[in-house]
Amino acid sequence: MRSFTFNFIKLLIGFQFPTIEEINCNQLAQLLSDSAKPRPLVLDARSQTEYAVSHIETGVRIDPLTDDLTAVATVSQDRPIVVYCAVGYRSAKLAQKLDEAGMKCIYNLSGGIFQWANEGRPIFQNGHPTQLVHPYNAIWGKLLKATYHAQKC
Repeated sequence: MRSFTFNFIKLLIGFQFPTIEEINCNQLAQLLSDSAKPRPLVLDARSQTEYAVSHIETGVRIDPLTDDLTAVATVSQDRPIVVYCAVGYRSAKLAQKLDEAGMKCIYNLSGGIFQWANEGRPIFQNGHPTQLVHPYNAIWGKLLKATYHAQKC
């Protein structure tokens, strides 16, 4: 059921944000480990509360509602930017803003941090590995394996 729901959400995101390229967890992991290529700027488009529970190690939090994109304006045009959130909607919306602002090489992480964690990939809190992810809410949290659920925040 989880797989079906993720696929349905991915279709909806693709329909609503057709110009935004997606990257899967395996592709991001390869980018992060390939020292021969420019390291991607990884942007976490979740709330501060969600980010504080855990994030992808190199993830930098950015407010998904912001119109102030000066923090990423100086990023080299050949450096990939990967944006993620819980499942991919907020990050797709932010990726679209970045695209409209003229940024290049922008990708939305398909399935977001829920997919990343569900695949057993490393997540961090304050520079230390953790196993917990903020479940966003009771409904969306069902897409996250129960073993990764942080206590109600």
